[in-house]
Amino acid sequence: DGLEVGLEGGPEPGGVTLIPLPGEIGADVLADASLELRGGAPDEPGGEVLLGQVPAVLGEDAHADADADPLAVDQDPVAVEDHQHTRLPYGDVRSLTDPWTLGGLPIPNRVVLAPLAGIGNWFVRLQAKRYGAGMVVSEMVSSFGVHHANEKTCTEMLRIEPAERRGGPVAIQLFGQEPEVMRSAAARVAQAGADLIDLNMGCPVPKVCKTGAGAALIDDPDRAVAVARAAREGSQLPVTVKLRSGRKPGSRDGLDLAHRLVDEAGVAAIGFHPRSAQVHHKGSPDLDLARELVETLNAPVILSGAMNDPASITAAFEHTGCEAVMLARGALGNPWLFARLLGLRDEEPTAREIVDELEWVMERAVEHLGERRAGRYLRKFYPWYVDRLGGSKALQAAMQATDTIDEARAVLKAAGELSAAA
Repeated sequence: DGLEVGLEGGPEPGGVTLIPLPGEIGADVLADASLELRGGAPDEPGGEVLLGQVPAVLGEDAHADADADPLAVDQDPVAVEDHQHTRLPYGDVRSLTDPWTLGGLPIPNRVVLAPLAGIGNWFVRLQAKRYGAGMVVSEMVSSFGVHHANEKTCTEMLRIEPAERRGGPVAIQLFGQEPEVMRSAAARVAQAGADLIDLNMGCPVPKVCKTGAGAALIDDPDRAVAVARAAREGSQLPVTVKLRSGRKPGSRDGLDLAHRLVDEAGVAAIGFHPRSAQVHHKGSPDLDLARELVETLNAPVILSGAMNDPASITAAFEHTGCEAVMLARGALGNPWLFARLLGLRDEEPTAREIVDELEWVMERAVEHLGERRAGRYLRKFYPWYVDRLGGSKALQAAMQATDTIDEARAVLKAAGELSAAA
């Protein structure tokens, strides 16, 4: 007498929409055709969304057996004819809080900490996890350093703390241009306990590119594919690649390479920064280009670039249809951005929260590097927190001129006392 199809993620958050199918759509129809199921967003006039297709192989037996649930529709529908990821065009269906999988690994939400060169060590990753990040990626690590067992590389940069494993996977990002070196390094990273490996094919820094690594691999796609394949075979872990749209403005070589990496090297996902390497972080990311990649790539796309505030990040997520977003510079000194995106808090942090968080960072830096090295290492961190406190450039400079963490604490305390007195 008719069927009802339960679709997860209806117009109400967490709700289930039941779409009744009329009784005349019977076994004969199901046996002979692929039936498109469409359901509108009731609050959007004329909004009709392709929810999925019922394959023609569902015949009379499946129709008759209610327990078989013949018309179950996947949460992320896949077009039958080309198996590409399909973006559903109204926002209630997808949320940054939705779980997903990457290479078989469960990820609790769609907000990821990006690889931050010289910054993304274990305690920065742990900080992101404390505020809700579903996956974290390490700073960029040299495959040659790992391959040759450099002590600092292997003891500090490959360090993974048990606490950062909670709430989602940990990835180590490698860079390098030699496939066999990458194979060896990837095996070592797997032994260190990484859940997956990310490869850098987007770094625009000249000292990286001149070796043939980073964004230079966009211009050498055969080598890029060989490097990615070697990482996957050496580690036996899922491999992702982070790249840019091209070397120069207007280039689309990064899109072509993304397809080859997925199709020929078995890459599990692409982290995509839709700016050229030449412009670094200038200008606006090309979100239409990112959307094109999402719609044509047979793998998840994680969007990067200009992820600075909840409104623009959410808009980019919805516009592109990407699988997840990756926070980089926007999260520096601002771990609260993860929590705000995930609905864990609405308000900006208070001054007390910012100072307490900086203190947490200081303590972890000492744990990681020791008092002497931590004092110098944190000089690049201080401006992020001082700026969030509304402090002056002079205060930032004073903090960066300190040699020890105790000196930095004293400068910050004196500034706070002067502000309070004023």
